[in-house]
This record gives sequence, C-alpha cells and structure tokens, in this order.
Amino acid sequence: MNVRIQRAPHPLRVESLRGFAPWAAAALLLALAWMLASTATLWQGSWGETTGRLSVAAGVIGVPFALAAGAWQGGRERRLRMTELRASTARTPLTQLLTAALPLACWLAVAYLVAVAGALLACAPYASAGGPVPTVFAGAALSIAACTLLGHAAGRLLPWRLTAPALAICGYVLYGTLGLSESGFRNLAPAYLSLVGDYDVPVWWYSLVSALWVAGLAAAAAVALAAYRRATALLPLAAALGAAVLLVHTGDGMVRDNPLAQRQVCDDSTTPRICVSAVHPDMLPEVTHVLSGLTGRLDGVRNLPVRFEDLPRRPHKDEAELPMLTPIGWSSVRGKVTDPEWYVWQAAVQLLRPECEEPPPARRVQVTDEAVLRWLAPNSAQKDIRERSAASARQRGDTKELAKLRAEDKAYAHLTAMADDERRSVLGRYFATAHDCDPNPSEVPSL
Repeated sequence: MNVRIQRAPHPLRVESLRGFAPWAAAALLLALAWMLASTATLWQGSWGETTGRLSVAAGVIGVPFALAAGAWQGGRERRLRMTELRASTARTPLTQLLTAALPLACWLAVAYLVAVAGALLACAPYASAGGPVPTVFAGAALSIAACTLLGHAAGRLLPWRLTAPALAICGYVLYGTLGLSESGFRNLAPAYLSLVGDYDVPVWWYSLVSALWVAGLAAAAAVALAAYRRATALLPLAAALGAAVLLVHTGDGMVRDNPLAQRQVCDDSTTPRICVSAVHPDMLPEVTHVLSGLTGRLDGVRNLPVRFEDLPRRPHKDEAELPMLTPIGWSSVRGKVTDPEWYVWQAAVQLLRPECEEPPPARRVQVTDEAVLRWLAPNSAQKDIRERSAASARQRGDTKELAKLRAEDKAYAHLTAMADDERRSVLGRYFATAHDCDPNPSEVPSL
C-alpha cells in the first residue's frame, strides 16, 4: 500500500493567502479608491494631474498605511512569539523575517498598482495627448513595499500596539514636512512628485531613485535586525545614502517642461482663430462650439486679434487670451467646459483692454466698453450684478452711479438696435482702439 506524504505548504504561501496581508491590501485599495473617486473631477482627463494625484495618494495614504501595517505585523510576530517558533526551523533569521514581511509588502504594492490601473483607465477616455510615465508608478509601488519592510523591522524591535499608529503619523508628518520644503530635501519624501498639471513631466529615473532611497533604508534595517553579519547592512545603507545625495543635489531637475505645453492646435474656420494648448487638443471642438456665439457676432468685423490662445505666457499684440482650461476641475471637467457662459464672457473681456491698469479711460469710453462687452457675451451673472448695483445706488441716492448705469443701458440698446452692416462698421472702428489703455475719446465710436 502506497502512502502519499503531503508536504506542508510553503510559509510564503500561507502568509500570502491566509494571513493579515490580503485584508490589509483590501483596506489600502479601498482607501486609495475613495480618495481618487472623491477627487475624480480634478484629475480625470489629464495625464499630468492623474500622475500627480496618484503620487499624492501613494505618499499621503500608501506610505503611512504601509508603515503601520508592517509595524502591526512585526509587533504581532513578537507578541505571539512567532519569532521563537520560526527560530526552531532551519531557516536563517533574515530568511524568517523576509518570509513574514514580503507577502504583506507585495500585497500592498499590488493594491496600489490596481488603484493606478483603475485611475489610468478612468482617465484615458478624456485625456487626448501625452501619456502616463510607468516608472513613476513602479517607483511608488516599490516605495510602499519598502516602507512595509521598514515598518515590519520597527514593529519587531518595538512590539507595542502603539508603534503602528505612531509610525503612520510620523510617515504622514514626514511626507508633509519634506514635501513643503523649498529645498532639494523634499525629494526625500517617499513617493514624492511635484507636477504642475500637464506643464511638467518627470524624468523617467526619478521615481526609481526615490524608491532606491527608501528600499536601501528598509534593507539596511532588516539586515541589521536579523542577519548574522550585521555589518553587511552598510551596503544597502550606502546605496540609500547615494540615492539621497542624488535626489537632494538634483532638486528641481527631477521634472522638465512638457514640450506639448508650448504648442497649440488651432481651428482656422473662425475669426479670430481659436487655438488651445496641445496638451488637450480634443478640447478644441468643445471650445470652438462654446465660443461660436461670440465668434459669430464678430464675423465680418475688422481690426480683431488674429487668434485666441491659452499658452502659459502673455499673449502677443495680435492675440487675445482664452481662459485657461487647466487645472482640471475648474474651467473644464471630463472634456467639457463647466460654465460656458462664464467662459465666453472671460474670453470677450480679453478683447477689451485686458492689460490696462489705473487710471481708467474716460467715462464715455467706459460706457462704450461695457456696451460692447454686454453685446458680445450676454451673461446672467453680470446682469444680476448690474441690477443689484442699481438697487444699491438708488438706496444710497448715488445719482452719479445711476447716471452711469443708465448711459450704459442706453448705449447697449443702441448697439443692439443697429443693422448688421452698421454694427460691424462701428465694432471695426471700436476694435481699432480696443488695445489702447487710454485712447483718444474722439477715436472711440460713441454709442
């Protein structure tokens, strides 16, 4: 009779499937998903914003959670005397430590990568240019795994129940303190990445060097705690210090300008032409549609700017500036302009002496400016403001303000009642002076 001897499952398999690790990973994934979902309007549609949000999630949630989870598991090993039980086996102390710590580290790293995959899939339908940088997410996942090992070593060394929450708080405070630093030391914050929307892109090796800094510390702690030759901890410690020196010395060089942010894509079918930044070219049809009422009213008018633009610079003399579509969540959400009426009004404002400061032009010129703006971009919010201003002026007995408002209403009514050809002629003469901050009143058409 043959008797089959069933081998005991490997300890790594037991820790991976039946231990604390799967539940900790599920908790981390839920925390990351909640943070990302609750702020989706601020990143969905921009690769840069999505990358930045995922890096913040790794630093603010992933790193403190990994430190706490590792410390809790390491402390539990001591409290339940699992270290003594493992010591009875033939494996070395370092192998035993890694057997207990690595499944949790891998599970937490995978949980973060699952959150990354979900965020990238949610962003992809609305992001039209550029793409994610995979090394950023790989580096953040490695940093989370390294922090888990670092927390596990701390938990074994200090097996108190308060070690885990204390480490989580320290990790959170350290990330915030270093991240707000103006020096290169902010690059030492685990999984830290400072991006300005789509205007910056990280260098590909930055996150990997950042992960090496944290992984070196974790490896040094593990070797110093459990290896027979503790002097070998100097090797990973030296690697960590080398990565730290590189991170601090490089400073702001960890990101570079996005070349797409300096380019435009344009619609030549309108006057003025409409141009948006090449980081979101799929927004061009939406912006053209939103501005169709404004460009339709300007059809056939002379002396207009050549184009609207939204580059991160001051417009040239023959350009007018569009309201910025970034950061995501303000002017635009998921490829749509959030408030078309306000967007059109802001674009129209940029046609009328946008860079002028005190003193203001003559009163008659101001009346004409207001009438032209109201005709180009009717705005319900501005209408409510005018009504409240008139009511307040009547209540105060401010005859000067009331006279100004009546003059603006009269000029607007006059402009509205004109025939199309006459109005185009008047607007053409008006826009010939619209770039002057203090024009000669005789050159500005009177309404």
